[in-house]
Amino acid sequence: MTHPLGNPPSKIIAVHLNYSSRARERGRVPAQPSYFLKPPSSLAGTQEAIVRPEGCELLSFEGEIALVIGSRAQRVAPEDGWRHVRWVTAANDAGVYDLRYADRGSNLRSKGADGFTPIGPRLLDARQLDPAALRLRTWVNGELVQDDTTDTLLFPFGRLIADLSRLVTLEPGDVILTGTPAGASVVTPGDLVEVEVSDGQLSTGRLRNPVAAGPELEPFGSMPKADLAERQAAYGPAGPLLDPALEASLKSVAVATLSAQLRARGLPHMSIDGVRPLDAANPVMVGVAHTLRYLPLREDLFKRYGTGLNAQKRAIEELRPGHVLVMDARRDPTAGTMGDILALRAMKRGAAGVVTDGAVRDSAALANLEMPVFAAGAHPSVLGRRHVPWDTGLPVACGGALVQPRDLIVGDADGVVVVPPDLAGELIADCQEQERQERFITERVAAGESVDGLYPLGPAWRDAYETWCKGETQ
Repeated sequence: MTHPLGNPPSKIIAVHLNYSSRARERGRVPAQPSYFLKPPSSLAGTQEAIVRPEGCELLSFEGEIALVIGSRAQRVAPEDGWRHVRWVTAANDAGVYDLRYADRGSNLRSKGADGFTPIGPRLLDARQLDPAALRLRTWVNGELVQDDTTDTLLFPFGRLIADLSRLVTLEPGDVILTGTPAGASVVTPGDLVEVEVSDGQLSTGRLRNPVAAGPELEPFGSMPKADLAERQAAYGPAGPLLDPALEASLKSVAVATLSAQLRARGLPHMSIDGVRPLDAANPVMVGVAHTLRYLPLREDLFKRYGTGLNAQKRAIEELRPGHVLVMDARRDPTAGTMGDILALRAMKRGAAGVVTDGAVRDSAALANLEMPVFAAGAHPSVLGRRHVPWDTGLPVACGGALVQPRDLIVGDADGVVVVPPDLAGELIADCQEQERQERFITERVAAGESVDGLYPLGPAWRDAYETWCKGETQ
């Protein structure tokens, strides 16, 4: 394979998360950069095919800016890091999510296959570039799907080099892949991925790589497999947030039952306390948490954080079908956290519901929406009376419950509970059994039986219950 570096580097280091847009898309913002290695044998050049092995379905592209080290860097300061960069070029950090499970954390096989790191086509002289003024764009089949600039980086290039060089000596020719912005997703054989880096005058040109089908992997080790979580991660915003069967199952059980089963597993604090549905006729809600945090009003900060496309409006625009917007308003019901226009926009974005432990404005209009809204109350004031919209996509406290992005949120007339995604399957099975028992118990109580030994179901009633179950399934 040919690429513009000529000799292979001693190492290729890739950053996990580095663009603000990607962090919002992923629902987490790292405090420090983290990395993984790609083998030099994964390098490829422009026009070379990215081959998806037979049996894999989740081949992803990630347009990135690649830095090529020009001079040895060992324990350098952040302000000196850029001086060690000789070249800048475009890269595609390709990978197959179907194999992430096999080397969890290292990405060796999922990201390290031959040809999974195309770079090029031209190298730009780093001395002629402002590292904070570069633009990265990616196209799939001619459609622009990624477009971001380096002034939005969480960790500037100099800091990455300084951080790595504390422990790892960077040698001339080494390549650093600096992260991908929002918009990375899945491609299939026949697609064409193009990546370009420019500063408005200089350009790498477009790195063009077709996607091709490859042979099946020999069965000597881990084989490709994909589940909903990997599909969600691979597809990004285009992918499903919640499996339809799981959604239907969660809608079929009561929040009270879920709460009881969570408590039985040592999780008694999963209810979002103090919130009620605005529309008692439309209270059932199931979705995936997207979070928004308000902080107490500070007049000197409100202009900076509370106006324009603030965190509240960004959270609305980040919603995807199936999201539940969960707002942490510190249980303060003395100002609105959302009104009718933004609620309507959330519904148009496909939101499955809204939850706030503060108040809402325009409560009558919100109650008439075809979207469940749960709130601690109603108040005519705008949010600026009490709140500053601060950030989105981070863990929040809502009604006394800790809610993480991607938690499952379930609501009905009794209130709202938070369901950890990894517990959902077993919870549903146990909830269905609990509710089956309660249907039997209800019938017996209605027939005049005492609750003693019946509720909860005791040994004396077990045979009668088993017989009743057989009749219910016929």
